[in-house]
Amino acid sequence: MIERRQFSGGMKGKNLRYLNENPDKPVQLTRTGFLLLEHFSLPAFTQALDTLVTANLLRPGLFSSRTFGLSEGEVVSDLGLIIRPDTRIDYSAIHDLDLLVVCGGYRTELKVIDELNSLLRTASDHGVSLAGLWNGAWFLGSAGLLEGYRCAIHPEHRPALAEIAKAAQVTSEPYVIDRNRLTASSPSGAFHMALDWIKGLHDKALVEGIEDILAFEESRYRRIKPTENICVSAPLREVVKLMHANLEEPLELEQLAVYAGRSRRQLERLFKEQLGTTPQRYYMELRITEARRLLQHTELSQVDVLVACGFVSPSHFSKCYSSYFGYRPSKETRLVK
Repeated sequence: MIERRQFSGGMKGKNLRYLNENPDKPVQLTRTGFLLLEHFSLPAFTQALDTLVTANLLRPGLFSSRTFGLSEGEVVSDLGLIIRPDTRIDYSAIHDLDLLVVCGGYRTELKVIDELNSLLRTASDHGVSLAGLWNGAWFLGSAGLLEGYRCAIHPEHRPALAEIAKAAQVTSEPYVIDRNRLTASSPSGAFHMALDWIKGLHDKALVEGIEDILAFEESRYRRIKPTENICVSAPLREVVKLMHANLEEPLELEQLAVYAGRSRRQLERLFKEQLGTTPQRYYMELRITEARRLLQHTELSQVDVLVACGFVSPSHFSKCYSSYFGYRPSKETRLVK
């Protein structure tokens, strides 16, 4: 029986999909609904939805999602693509939701819709959290549901929201989460709003795992941008960059300390305080994580992978790999055909 080691800090999020932690633990399902208004922002909608879908990829069954329309018909997005929502929104649907997202867009007409206002108020009365994308916040304001709340809306529509919701604090921020109101002014804001909301429901590792999948850059091995999601000081950020750049021939801790202009002890303290681990362990987990990426997404042989990630022998590589993932590298799934 192989005793599994636990990844530390942000490295756990990068590997969350492959760790299969607590498979028998009951999952708390959060039910989400997206109300698609005519000319809604397709990018804002997909950014928020993709975040939930990716969370389920990492931990199955966390979120369910449905799309709604104001009628039974199709809805045209801002890009001219026609979407057919799952169903027409009604009072019965409200009772089956934890979060309802009103999806607006640049050309979504700002008009008072009595039936929608009534539905939104009913949702609020039943404890459903409410969100608005692009100018979706205007419809929450129209229903009187932003009184005393901070909120975000696309700059073009700030004056209109300020006029209809005089007791709301309309900000210039890309997104705002104020208690049970979530609002975003752009596609990017929708992405970060959804991430922040998930962080409030679950752990940091899940959020880092979602970011790791969705916020990547194209590179030789499609490697995640180093330090993109690591909140660390400048000296430690430089050390982490050095580690990323020197996987094949790992640097000694003393070398890293010299390059960072710090003593070994200072460097160890920085890692402990900001990443919750030691430099040696972080470096090992970084190399193991990259080895998994290479095994899955390239045609490199196992020997080439272990050399590229700085392991001295096949036996050492296999032992380290097994200790984290619970199986030998030779058993890793190859995703490249």
